[in-house]
Amino acid sequence: MAMNNKLVIDNVTKMYGYGLLGLKKFKALDSVSMDIDLGEPKIVVIAGETGSGKTTLLRIIMGVVKPEYGKVLYKGYNIHKLRGSAVKWYRREVQPLFQDPYETFNPLRRIDSYFYDTVYNILEIKSRDEVERRIDEALKFVGLSLDRVAGKYPHEFSGGELQRISIARALLTHPKILLADEPVSMLDATLRASILNLLKDLKEKLNMVVIYVTHDLATAYYIGDYISILYRGTLVEYGPITKVYQEPKHPYTNALLESILEPDPTLREKYSVIRPSAIEIKEFLLPGCRYANRCPYAKDICWYKLPPFIEVNGTYVRCWKYLDYKEK
Repeated sequence: MAMNNKLVIDNVTKMYGYGLLGLKKFKALDSVSMDIDLGEPKIVVIAGETGSGKTTLLRIIMGVVKPEYGKVLYKGYNIHKLRGSAVKWYRREVQPLFQDPYETFNPLRRIDSYFYDTVYNILEIKSRDEVERRIDEALKFVGLSLDRVAGKYPHEFSGGELQRISIARALLTHPKILLADEPVSMLDATLRASILNLLKDLKEKLNMVVIYVTHDLATAYYIGDYISILYRGTLVEYGPITKVYQEPKHPYTNALLESILEPDPTLREKYSVIRPSAIEIKEFLLPGCRYANRCPYAKDICWYKLPPFIEVNGTYVRCWKYLDYKEK
């Protein structure tokens, strides 16, 4: 395999149909680019409201959805052109963690069978003792054991336990990247903290890169090192999460952060809370900034031309408001 140690998302565009018979098309993702160095452990958050394209982007990285334009390179290889043993190699290196733990597992199938299938088919280990050792090791990392799950069905576990079991199954292949799609949104508050702490442990103890997709900016700040903000299929801002939160540049990022309520009820009046709206096709179809229709700073150029990314104090923002900053 190539020595290039990055995950590169290069101008990825994905089209979906709408209208009668879905014959008309809109860009669910429009020229999205990201460059993630795998040399250091980190948690990269992809955030945005419903309909921003977060899950579509994650499925493209997984390889289960193919973009119309652009490409995803993993260690120099186009993942959508992998064949044969290279596909199995990529599945070992990049593992998913889904939103609903109850939908992850077939209710009529024993939990431990998923672990045995992964070790036999993906890792191709044939020794029964070694297989069970690998499974027990992965389960113990999340606070369980093979004895605890052997022979049991999904309904015999809580949602939090099932999510930890999902993480353990992903760990079997010793992946370099974990793709976590809203992994705590179906759990109550007490269980969320345990799963978030477990993901942080993966980063620190196993030197992994976690790509964490969420609409919840509070959990994003707790867990993330870097953040990318999506709006209507376009990447509008990215950078170190502390910088983005403390000094948001894009008007949409600022609106998102203002929607996080303070626990002190006396402070809530000052926040301008936005509520996720339905997917509006007209915003996806804009040739310029998708946020122009809502932006208080919109100029004429915003409606018909996407701005470039502009570096401002260590973060990157896609907004014509900062063109003068770039020229200084």
